[in-house]
Amino acid sequence: MGTERRFCRFTNSAAGNEFGLQWDDPDGLCLSAFVILTQEGRPSSVLLGRMNPRAPWDHLGGLDPERVRVHAGGWVLPASQLILRESPDAAAWRILEEMLGGIEPKLDPPRVVSEVYAPRRFPEAKNHWDLLFLFRGRWDGPAPHLPAVWNSLKFVDVSRTGRSAFARSHDEVLESAGFTLAAS
Repeated sequence: MGTERRFCRFTNSAAGNEFGLQWDDPDGLCLSAFVILTQEGRPSSVLLGRMNPRAPWDHLGGLDPERVRVHAGGWVLPASQLILRESPDAAAWRILEEMLGGIEPKLDPPRVVSEVYAPRRFPEAKNHWDLLFLFRGRWDGPAPHLPAVWNSLKFVDVSRTGRSAFARSHDEVLESAGFTLAAS
């Protein structure tokens, strides 16, 4: 059974957009929130997960099974496209609840990043527009208990982690948030 949620992925393509909305623009627009937690005293250690493909990612983040399959092996941030009419703050708290077991770190106000680009997986969409809400916070202690939505959830030193270890272009999201990644 699919989710009833409608996520802020707007495109004129029906393929891979069962949880988004039709929009008369071939390149699309996505509104997304990211929770970027660093470990207290270790500013380049970021909480990252590897998606459990059996988890309901359609409901959690508007991801169809093919996207989950393609990205399940790489590190990703706890993130989701906004649900239609959801505020970015509400999306961040939903991510903390649904993806991180309800932990309550102090989050800074979001940094808003807007970019237009050709996605790696869909280069024909030459002018895809992303509006990203980047919520940074700190976590005192080890990674939170592993919720079932993840196969792995841990603090990763992104300054020592190469781009190929990331999925869903979350390496680029981290750079937008001010992190420096390893050269490889």
